[in-house]
Amino acid sequence: MKKLIIIPAFNEEKNIVRTVENIKASAPSFDYVIINDCSTDGTRRICEENKYNIVNLPINLGIGGAVQTGYKYAFRHHYDMAVQVDGDGQHNPCFLEKMSEKLVNDDLDMVIGSRFITKEGFQSSPLRRIGIVYFTKLIKLLTGKTITDPTSGLRMVNRKIIEQFANDYPTDYPEPESVVAVVKKGRRIEEIPVIMEERKEGVSSISAHKSVYYMIKVSLAIFIERIRREK
Repeated sequence: MKKLIIIPAFNEEKNIVRTVENIKASAPSFDYVIINDCSTDGTRRICEENKYNIVNLPINLGIGGAVQTGYKYAFRHHYDMAVQVDGDGQHNPCFLEKMSEKLVNDDLDMVIGSRFITKEGFQSSPLRRIGIVYFTKLIKLLTGKTITDPTSGLRMVNRKIIEQFANDYPTDYPEPESVVAVVKKGRRIEEIPVIMEERKEGVSSISAHKSVYYMIKVSLAIFIERIRREK
């Protein structure tokens, strides 16, 4: 099976080499593509100097647009499964083989790597954990499905979801909203425990002062997604 790792990267010059080299060492059966979201630092130069597989976006699209570009790449190049691994190095690629086995053996549409099943490794900040619990309860209320880590970007999908996301993917803070979109289509999602790392370098795109905006915006998007899927 053809397996692709999508690496969205914006200003990850201090993390991208470690991320890619860890992938090569831990997940050699996967191809990868870096989606450089019009970085203003040395991300593009470093990737090109190391001859990494990279797509350079001409403008900054944000995380949703960058990831969707990766899904379009996966669809057009006929990949059977695709997984997002963030360029900041927080996602440990040693779990990717286990995730792919789970996806295939259990005939699933999506496998999410959750840090909250065994509660090992970096558990995110206290403020973000409050938001994660909130989205878990909101998704359970609206869909009946319990997702313990709905903001996890470490998500592996099959060919059907690759096509779905290539054509329709949330543009801003996409993880919880896209999970609802998959559930409402009747697709099968399960989680497996993973260990995530704390960001070593750089700054997250979701700062403390953006957290309230994030929760309100994503909540509205989830409600709209539920209504849209029911029509």
